[in-house]
Amino acid sequence: MTLKFKTGWRRLVQRLSSLSRTWRLALCACLLATVYWAAIASDLYISEARVVVERSDGVGGGAPDFSSLLIGNSAPQDLLLLREYLLSTDMLAKLDARLKLRAHYADRHRDPLSRMWPQDASMERFHDYYLRRISVEYDDFSRMLVINAEAYSPAMAKAITAALVSEGERFMNDMTHRIASEQVVYIERQVHGLGERLNGARQALLAYQNANGLVSARGEVETLSTVVAAAEGNLAQLNVKRNALTEIFTPQSPAIRQLDAEIAAVQDQIAVQRKRMVSAKGSGLNRVAEEQERLQAAAAFALDVYKTALGALERARIEATRKLKNVAVVQSPTLPEYPLRPRRLYNIAVFVLATLMLAAAVHLLSAIIEDHRD
Repeated sequence: MTLKFKTGWRRLVQRLSSLSRTWRLALCACLLATVYWAAIASDLYISEARVVVERSDGVGGGAPDFSSLLIGNSAPQDLLLLREYLLSTDMLAKLDARLKLRAHYADRHRDPLSRMWPQDASMERFHDYYLRRISVEYDDFSRMLVINAEAYSPAMAKAITAALVSEGERFMNDMTHRIASEQVVYIERQVHGLGERLNGARQALLAYQNANGLVSARGEVETLSTVVAAAEGNLAQLNVKRNALTEIFTPQSPAIRQLDAEIAAVQDQIAVQRKRMVSAKGSGLNRVAEEQERLQAAAAFALDVYKTALGALERARIEATRKLKNVAVVQSPTLPEYPLRPRRLYNIAVFVLATLMLAAAVHLLSAIIEDHRD
């Protein structure tokens, strides 16, 4: 048996020595790759979670409110923003402080090709390695984030995925609360300005009323109109009576003269009251009433705007303390039962085929060059 083995080994060595250098290098590379993937490469476990971002109150449709202005229909944008945060160096620093990622990925007991070199590598190199081990992809069809974390142990893989989900939810709520707080500060400034505007409008109305000595110019105009109408009715009666007496008395009679005096007095009264209501110089009660109504309308409008701003401020304060967005977990972080990576047989087969094809191409090219030389 030993003799047969020695003979077979000798023949194998002779055949290998008869091969070209290209094929010998290719076979050595295949042998090394096979040994590495089959015996040296460390197992990598993958934990997966699927999350979506939704409003915590579940409001859909209806009239828009303040929170809809903050949140809106921005689920894809929220998910993409969350994805960028989960892959950021800030997230890496928090995971390292919480789970000791650097020590786990740089464990010297793992194979040298898959672990991080060295353990005290710079943050840039550590982040590049982190991006090779963490995958956060946006599924456009289902509109959710698919989070995958690779680690050398099942517990660590699950812990990384769970930490990514919890930190992502905290980030989304902190961001929306910060936006809401900024909105509260902005609306408070607007309310303060609108309050001053309302006070100014009311003071202008009071000053105008005091300057004209009237509480309600429109009411005064209506009163004068009533007086003028009554005086015109009295004037009509006096004219009728005078016309009737002219058939009996002469124009110089005392009765006629008395009526003429009464008619003149009533006409003077009507002229005076009409002059109070209407004046060509702009001091008539009609212009006073119009200006006062304008000031009253400005004060009423300022009051309505102020009330609206107060309502918006109260809603903004409520939204600033409420949980606006929630990272809903569609699939909880899984605890892997077996390693999904490396795919040993697949990697060996692909490497061997690629190496042999490359060696064949190099051998063919060398043969063509030798033929041309001959």
